[in-house]
Amino acid sequence: MKALIQRVTRARVTEGGEPLGAIERGLLVLLGVAASDSEANALKLAAKVVNLRLFDDSEGGMNLSAADVSAEILVVSQFTLLADTRRGRRPSWSAAAPPGKAEALYELFASECARTVHVERGRFRAMMEVELVNDGPVTLMVEDPPREP
Repeated sequence: MKALIQRVTRARVTEGGEPLGAIERGLLVLLGVAASDSEANALKLAAKVVNLRLFDDSEGGMNLSAADVSAEILVVSQFTLLADTRRGRRPSWSAAAPPGKAEALYELFASECARTVHVERGRFRAMMEVELVNDGPVTLMVEDPPREP
């Protein structure tokens, strides 16, 4: 499971102009679910995301988590994070989980985050427009299980 996390001052997701989710200060999480992922991966990654120290303390150091500052999280499904581009020019998404499994783990991840902070969601399998203002910019990729460098 991969999460591309961006610290934002605001973010929103729409489908065909219809608002789906919007947040102010918080984290935009683009979430990719692999065929090999499990509920344990979703739970572990959710705990990691809400507790990552990505927000500034009173001295300007990134020492506070989304949970510490009551930040919001916008979770958007992003199967293209599982692209394999090692061969040729056409990405392969064969590592991505099938839709039923991916949606269940996406919902579990979002629900687990919502136990700690306010969570908004995109719409699974929809063609969405995502708008954001990256704060910092702070952007990082987090994976569970972690990939060796």
